[in-house]
Amino acid sequence: MRHFFFHNFISTFAMSNHGSPLEWLLIIPQTVYTQRFMLANAATYNDTWQNCLTELKTKTSAEEFAQWFLPIEPLEFDGERLRIKVPDRDFAKTIEDNYSQVLKPIIAQLFGRNTRLYYAIPKNNHPIAVPSESDVTTTEHSFSQQTDTSNIRNPFVIPGINRLRIEPQLNKNYTFDNFIEGECNRLVRSAAMSVSVNPGSHTPFNPLYIYGDSGLGKTHVAHAIGNEVRQRFPELQVLYVAMSKFQAQFQAATLNHDVPNFIHYYQAVDVLILDDIQELSGKPGTQNAFFNIFNHLQMSGKQLVLISDKPPVELKDIEERLLTRFKWGLSAEIRIPDYETKVKIIRTKANQLNADIPSEVVSYLAEHISANIREIEGAISSLVANATFMNKRITIALAKEVLKVYVSMYQKEVTIEQIISTVCDHMGIDKERMSSSERTREVAIARQLAMFLAKKHTKQPLTNIGAAIGGRNHATVLHSCKTISNLMDTEKLFRQQVEQIEKSLLS
Repeated sequence: MRHFFFHNFISTFAMSNHGSPLEWLLIIPQTVYTQRFMLANAATYNDTWQNCLTELKTKTSAEEFAQWFLPIEPLEFDGERLRIKVPDRDFAKTIEDNYSQVLKPIIAQLFGRNTRLYYAIPKNNHPIAVPSESDVTTTEHSFSQQTDTSNIRNPFVIPGINRLRIEPQLNKNYTFDNFIEGECNRLVRSAAMSVSVNPGSHTPFNPLYIYGDSGLGKTHVAHAIGNEVRQRFPELQVLYVAMSKFQAQFQAATLNHDVPNFIHYYQAVDVLILDDIQELSGKPGTQNAFFNIFNHLQMSGKQLVLISDKPPVELKDIEERLLTRFKWGLSAEIRIPDYETKVKIIRTKANQLNADIPSEVVSYLAEHISANIREIEGAISSLVANATFMNKRITIALAKEVLKVYVSMYQKEVTIEQIISTVCDHMGIDKERMSSSERTREVAIARQLAMFLAKKHTKQPLTNIGAAIGGRNHATVLHSCKTISNLMDTEKLFRQQVEQIEKSLLS
């Protein structure tokens, strides 16, 4: 009869007030396993174990599943104790260190929440003699899962402290108090505040996935969540990290053969805020490490906040098992600010700069600036600086002059009908004459100028332009545009007249 040693980890399923991880308490190596237990209920627990493997296959890569789970052999389940055979002690330790957050919840689901898991190690693979019951106190922690985080390497603080305190990497200036709320971001702000008040298992928004274009306030919200959680729950470990830094740390850990410590460090976090999640694309090693971290935190009731410039469905070269998890909670988009939100942003920035911007200028800016929040704030700073240093009043004219260098401005949509009216007004010609077959120089120039401006300021095809202005064809439009360009190059007064007409058209 072959002998085994057993290492037992009991699932207490004890949850703290804020979603602490499931604790697995080490008992002691047990007595020699006998053949009598191996024969009990073999068919039942073998079928259940096969169901476990089916679940594990969906939560791990093909390589991981083949290397770490196929070699496991179920030995016995008596209703409370599940004994599984593993090749050696190191194999069991790898399972416990890296895959327990995946394995044990599945066992709890399929075998029962009170199931105790025992690792059976063949005697000839075990270099240490079995201690007697009197050796309990000296061997209790010889093979425990690393739940004490005191010796986990922390990339941000000097090691050697008694208890790991993670430097949160937060910008204290980004809070909910100074976040401008509007229709474009109300869902994101509401979900972010909900997560801050009830992080982890206490909210359905786990993970909270926030996405949107650059400069719309995603990073502000991310830091605001972290700062709010730290204020409400000082005992929780909060960490904000950009994916570029996460990737660099993983590469360093790989080179130093220190990936388990890297993973354990992030598994010790209570609220993990990961920015630029789209940078996981095309990095299978980092994705695998993050998969283990994500699973552990999510199953342990910890909070994840993911920031991206794309929704989950648009992410490329990221494993499907991760994309599926990104969709578990809430995906919320920050959109380009609407008019009312831009007014709030402009007034807030003006107050910060102690600048008095007239209401008509604020309205003009909100109507015409098409930039994101970051650029709007920069443009207001530039406007105020120009007014201060040049000793000028802030007017719409100054705003037009200064801001065209800094931000995109909405262009007034111009129609062919407006062009015809403006040209006729400036050149003193009736609209009927413009559309007639009259070929006097005065009418011909007006008609050609209208075609030139229509081609330049509208997206209408040449055939539509010609049809609207005298019923001409596209060849006539091209000829007219060339004629007007030549006149502007050779006649200064005519060029000034055209520029004046354009200014009136676009004002």
